Amino acid sequence: MTHFWHLDVAQLIQGYAERAFTPVDVIADCLDRARACDRSLNAFLHVDEAGALRAAEASRRRWAEARPLGALDGIPVSVKDNLHVAGMPTTWGSELMRGFVATEDEEPVARIRTAGAVLFAKTSLPEFAMQGYTANTLKGTTFNPLALSLTSGGSSGGAAAAVAAFCGPLALATDGGGSIRRPASHCGLVGFKPSAGLVKRLGGLPEIFLGHEVAGGIGRNVADVASFTETLAGRPLFAAPKKVKILYVPSFSGAPVDPGIVDAVERAAKRFEAMGHVVEIRVSFDLAEEINGLWPQLSAIGLAWLFEDGARWPELSLRRGTQPDQSRCGDAARAALQEGRSARAIGLFNLVSAIERLKRQLNALFSSCDAILTPATASLPWPADRPYPEAIAGQAVGPRGHAVFTAIANAAGLPALALPCGWVSKLPTGLQLLGPEGADAAVLALGREFEQNFPLGAPVAETGIHEGSAS
Repeated sequence: MTHFWHLDVAQLIQGYAERAFTPVDVIADCLDRARACDRSLNAFLHVDEAGALRAAEASRRRWAEARPLGALDGIPVSVKDNLHVAGMPTTWGSELMRGFVATEDEEPVARIRTAGAVLFAKTSLPEFAMQGYTANTLKGTTFNPLALSLTSGGSSGGAAAAVAAFCGPLALATDGGGSIRRPASHCGLVGFKPSAGLVKRLGGLPEIFLGHEVAGGIGRNVADVASFTETLAGRPLFAAPKKVKILYVPSFSGAPVDPGIVDAVERAAKRFEAMGHVVEIRVSFDLAEEINGLWPQLSAIGLAWLFEDGARWPELSLRRGTQPDQSRCGDAARAALQEGRSARAIGLFNLVSAIERLKRQLNALFSSCDAILTPATASLPWPADRPYPEAIAGQAVGPRGHAVFTAIANAAGLPALALPCGWVSKLPTGLQLLGPEGADAAVLALGREFEQNFPLGAPVAETGIHEGSAS
């Protein structure tokens, strides 16, 4: 039996163009794969088999007539369940939205649908996308395809698990503090958070992260993710390869980092040097410390705002003058709600002013370098029954201890790319490349060059079905 789920986007497009197989063949194979894998992964909150087959048949006809819509025509794509997909449920990982079905696509979804993508599933996430691992009362815990006892991270844990398990080559997800990049790193994948404003978000859920939560892609290689981002942005993102100056920062404010990750990213820094780039190490780096301490307040205050006037949002199906029933929320959401309601106006002002300071400091820093290299995450995947690792490198850490490297990009609106750079105890880990705001094309080009020179190889899932298996 021939399988197509292992092919990347470029290989699928080539196969369609050469009429070696069709989008119907591919989506049927991916749906079989998703059905089998999800028994152990819990990656999907909804699978729309009938809708996916209809979209694939329409794509098959277009390819037969040599008139594909774009670079995604016939490509299976899953969508994180905090983005509206017309005709599919949107739950946001919460019992509060059980039964809601979107009638229109959110703008990023509309863009990929218009390009011919075959939207086949909604992927799982923590309630309101507010945690760095993935579990909710609707589906349970999502597991890492590379080690089924461990987490795939969050909040885009279902999206990363789906791609790593070869259920589809691309996932549309969101990143409000590292929610694309860290799960990608935990699952041996590429994840990209675009610059603020590059990918428009209209017609979606209430923005409890304000404009700091952006839509982006998770895939198996940089070329696929770059092409996907171009479709989301509605314009080309090309930068000619050039030699750049990279600031390598192994830790933020002395925060603990798993020794294996330190070694893997240090090797990556040396590989960038071998490629002809100038790499300067910065051992002391404190610019992110203030933001890391304040960042959880943003979504907590946003959640309190949402609950204050929930009847404004049709997704919650509330009568005017009523509020959402917080007893239907999980423990983490209720704790965040309490934190948000107890916050003072001066606390929010402190966060806003910290963001402005950070932007000024980073603008000054990027006047003397082109990119910043860090680990994508401070921790390897941890046991899936825990919301965060309680210790890293022998030091006790709190809920955001594993996430110290990522919120800086959201706060300052920077493009940020996570891509695999090594294996630690048979688990993947990734590096992060940050660029100045608007330098998305340059960051993607640098990541593509690294990947081409030092390919890590595809992850091997522990889902019970491997490449070449017909079961």
